Amino acid sequence: MVDHVESVMEKISEKFNEGDSSSSDSDDEKKSSPSSLKAKVYRIFGREKPVHKVLGGGKPADVFLWRNKKISGGVLGVATAIWVLFELLEYNLLTLVSHGLIVGLAGLFLWSNASNFINKSRPRISEVHIPEEPVLQFASVLCSEINRAFEILRDIASGRDLKKFLCATASLWILSIVGSCCNFLTLLYIVFVLLHTVPVLYEKYEDKVDAFAEKAMIEIKQQYAVFDAKVLSKIPRGPLKDKKKA
Repeated sequence: MVDHVESVMEKISEKFNEGDSSSSDSDDEKKSSPSSLKAKVYRIFGREKPVHKVLGGGKPADVFLWRNKKISGGVLGVATAIWVLFELLEYNLLTLVSHGLIVGLAGLFLWSNASNFINKSRPRISEVHIPEEPVLQFASVLCSEINRAFEILRDIASGRDLKKFLCATASLWILSIVGSCCNFLTLLYIVFVLLHTVPVLYEKYEDKVDAFAEKAMIEIKQQYAVFDAKVLSKIPRGPLKDKKKA
């Protein structure tokens, strides 16, 4: 009798264990399903990181994404003031720097001499020096990016990829048209304004933009496939293509 009861209890415990394992498996499937769905979501340019990480993270990304509205607004306001001074008011850089130094030096000189008559302390002019480490870091990053750009141009000019050549040619042609419409300072200001508006708007409407970009990319690939079949495939290939196929 005791053995029969023990066997019944073992069967009941086995059923409970099976139920727990099945429920845990279902929970794991539920937990894994959102991640699998997220993995299938299309992101523009194949992006896998958040927008903040794509922009490099840190303070520059905080400024571009308006994490602190006062700082971002101040930076954009200073850039706008510089553009107005040099572009609309047609100020010269050397003239502006010279006038600024004249005003600053004259104010400090008069304050230092007038302090003897008004019984006030002289202005404390702190020493100004540029730290060496940030400059070297910036120069290193700039040098690596320039070398990377030269490597990309070299790869395009080698004739290995016709698609890259056409994209580069079209981009440079568009850039030349934009350059003929405005000068370098205006173009730099437009890029600066876009950096302060496009990332924050994209972060806000990320899902809608990615969905639209996915449809546009599918359409572009279809059109490129037609163009490749009718035009590009009929262009004779160089010896590099033949060696790779062989």
